[in-house]
Amino acid sequence: MFDGVAESIGVNMGTLGDNLPSPADVKNLYGKCKIQQMRLFEPNSGILDALRKSGLKVCLGVKNEDIPNLGSSNDTSACTDWVNTNVVPYKDDVTFTYITMGNEAIPGQFAQNVPAAMNNMQSALKSLGLGNIKVSTVVPSNVLGTSYPPSAGAFTADVLPVMGDIISFLNGNGIPLFINVYPYFAYASNPNDISLQYATFQSQTAVVVDGQYKYFNLFDAIVDAFNAAIEKVGSGNISLAISESGWPSAGNNPYTSVDNARIYNTNLVNHVTKNGTPRRPQNIMNTFIFAMFNEDQKPAGVEQNFGLFYPSKSPVYPVFAC
Repeated sequence: MFDGVAESIGVNMGTLGDNLPSPADVKNLYGKCKIQQMRLFEPNSGILDALRKSGLKVCLGVKNEDIPNLGSSNDTSACTDWVNTNVVPYKDDVTFTYITMGNEAIPGQFAQNVPAAMNNMQSALKSLGLGNIKVSTVVPSNVLGTSYPPSAGAFTADVLPVMGDIISFLNGNGIPLFINVYPYFAYASNPNDISLQYATFQSQTAVVVDGQYKYFNLFDAIVDAFNAAIEKVGSGNISLAISESGWPSAGNNPYTSVDNARIYNTNLVNHVTKNGTPRRPQNIMNTFIFAMFNEDQKPAGVEQNFGLFYPSKSPVYPVFAC
């Protein structure tokens, strides 16, 4: 259990529940647990109002369906309107760190619009005197066509042009790419070849040896597959940040359990606050745990059981001392 949460650790705040605590109670729980960063998937005026003067750093998402409008024209008016509606009213009292253009919009119907929308959003922020807020996007691991061994990591052919444009933008602006990393799903789909120990940071010996790099956990192997894929694009070696990682506490026995979720997230925090990956040992990644609460309006099963807390605000299991 962690008494003081490192600055590099945040927690995703999903809102797909009809019994979630009030925004004020959410803010107070983040503060009580010393969690210093919140990721919102889309603007939420109630939560943003509650976060005024809180000191929490906010990573604010753009809804996927808004991306075509924000990236379709050659001017930045749509992005300027978005920022004026969702950021400017709070800018003096809320610390925004990133605007993320969509969540796993690549691959998908909006993928082609993401690079232009990112450029437009950055221009809009700068024109409004908010250039300190950085623009990135969030991608899932299925943008990788190859991920094993990690050094063979490569983007799929269909996303390669878009990812090249995005990586070039991020490299030129010194901004990380946000990736969602879920060893749980790999383990649950292939428990014969992937051990629970490897998936939950518990292996005491290297499970994968990839040239000079030794992998004791699946998380590092997935992240380094992204690093290798980025190197192959040739647009510069941008850093990575973890927009989501977590483990469900129920919904798919025997792979899900409170104990497995507690072990994974405790070890995740311990790992990412102290270590980079074998390929990038110096890169301490900004990392957001998924998620703060169990959300009952998500699909039944594991999706409803990623929360660190029940909607009652009692912990599903302790990770932070609060």
